[in-house]
Amino acid sequence: MRTQEVLCPTDFSATAAHALKYAVEIANLYQVDIRLLHVASPARSAHFYGVAVETPATLEQQLTEFVEQKMQSLQQEMQQGLKSGLSIKPVIRHGDASEEILAEATDVGMVVIASHGSTSLMDFLKPHVSQNVVRLAKCPVLVVK
Repeated sequence: MRTQEVLCPTDFSATAAHALKYAVEIANLYQVDIRLLHVASPARSAHFYGVAVETPATLEQQLTEFVEQKMQSLQQEMQQGLKSGLSIKPVIRHGDASEEILAEATDVGMVVIASHGSTSLMDFLKPHVSQNVVRLAKCPVLVVK
């Protein structure tokens, strides 16, 4: 841990923002960099009465621009809390969130991830990303509520 980065996945939620603060604290404590990760899902066109509101290509471009802007904003915000000499490396992956986080976590010292509590029976029945990361990661995982 003392020589490896802290991986902090984000979905841009309030809970994930809370986890980012813990990642900054841990990075400062161990004097390591942060790898800020967002896993983008494929954009799907919104249909209203069978008519596509936007083309999938337009939605994909808008999603890409939004994610890049949000990651840059988070990077700048988090950098202010980091000690001098430490940095934040933004990474954007595409695909299944659990799989991509685990793939990115192969060479980090710790994962700091947000947890979303179950609010309904459907949430209870489907696996959560944070649960999968805790079960399958090869490094320590801090789950933040």
